[in-house]
Amino acid sequence: MFENVNPKKYLGQHFLIDENISKKIVNSVDFSRYNKIIEIGPGRGALTKYIIDQGEKLSLVEIDNDSVNYLKETFYDQDLDIIEKDFLKLKFENEFHGFNKILIFGNFPYNISSQIIFKILDNSKVIDGLTGMFQKEVAERIVSKPNNKNYGILSVKTQLYYDVEILFDISPNVFFPKPKVKSSIIKMVKKVNPNLNCNLKLLDTIIKLSFQQRRKKIRNSLKKLDINKNIIEDSIFDHRPEQLSVNDFVRLTQKISNEPV
Repeated sequence: MFENVNPKKYLGQHFLIDENISKKIVNSVDFSRYNKIIEIGPGRGALTKYIIDQGEKLSLVEIDNDSVNYLKETFYDQDLDIIEKDFLKLKFENEFHGFNKILIFGNFPYNISSQIIFKILDNSKVIDGLTGMFQKEVAERIVSKPNNKNYGILSVKTQLYYDVEILFDISPNVFFPKPKVKSSIIKMVKKVNPNLNCNLKLLDTIIKLSFQQRRKKIRNSLKKLDINKNIIEDSIFDHRPEQLSVNDFVRLTQKISNEPV
């Protein structure tokens, strides 16, 4: 399969070559709860071959023409839906109109993994979950809780909408070529009632401003917002951003915008 393959560094290609790991990843997903499955970067089909039975529910998003041709030749007897585009530039309302329980799945390119998360958050109304491979360091940032050095913008924004967990770690030895980092499989499930009863645009601004100066107290990092003096006396403004939970950020937004807490 890989004799004549030259992985493309600019695409962050690291092909999964361990069948047991491929099966383990696939077996960790309950595909029945979704009405559309989108595999990002299927490459040489290491995961695809184990989910091919999902039929019309399955769409493959692959930007690499060589991989697209390989998939077409390998699965010639399947009516595969292959979208030869950059996932980050996809317009969900056009490509996946009518689907509201979408699963994002795959061995994601490390060089765009954080951007994939932000793309998912932008389309959280229709994306119900994710199971995929990330660099371990990025995975730890996604699932991190308050009072942890890994806790930041990625943690808070993801956990506003999704319950997240690391399922298991993966050694570099199961890839071609071997990456210089460890990997982790992340599971994300959309929250049923995320309790985001606040100004979401302001919430986003508060999260970004807070973590831009993560060592400062909230009252200092949010000076640009010109907050009412009476409000800023609240004890929540004495904390640093990494000390605030996801719900604390929502409550903070409600206070600043004078919404009911």
